[in-house]
Amino acid sequence: MSYYGARDLAASFSQVRGNTIQIAEEVPEDKYGFRAAPETRSIGQTLVHVALAPRVYVHLHRHRIGDLASVNFMELVAPIAAEEGQSRTKAEVVGLLKAERDAVASFLEGLTDDFLAETVVQPPGVDPATKTRFQMLLSVKEHEMHHRGQLMLLQRMIGLTPHLTRQMQERMTQRAAAAQPAR
Repeated sequence: MSYYGARDLAASFSQVRGNTIQIAEEVPEDKYGFRAAPETRSIGQTLVHVALAPRVYVHLHRHRIGDLASVNFMELVAPIAAEEGQSRTKAEVVGLLKAERDAVASFLEGLTDDFLAETVVQPPGVDPATKTRFQMLLSVKEHEMHHRGQLMLLQRMIGLTPHLTRQMQERMTQRAAAAQPAR
């Protein structure tokens, strides 16, 4: 019995992307060029990277590639990298995040349990040597959450409090108020 299937994967991805979109919406457009250090992606570049990176995974699974040693990753990633390099307004970045969320979630929703259980041979030197498609597709969400952590730190650096932090602070304030004895 499976407790976490394609629909759950799609919903979870959509929720993670929704939080990323909220960050994209809250950061002022004039701060999209901010970067923590010269050799790092800016806020805007990180958001575009997050939007486009799942295309690699969708490609691998849509084409049912079973052995990653057969994939020319440089060739696969080149058009995505070129698209990442395009200049975009804040509205275009937010639109891209939403459009790609919808495309990825739609793809994920259509997968079967049998498909998700298939194993894929990893490139030489990767441990474990095989992963299920499900494990690989979870990586899409994990990758985004990694970068969302970076984005939340960047928000702090430009003087913003991330929405997830504000929500947690509000819950803590409500709990503290509820715990106070009535006077």
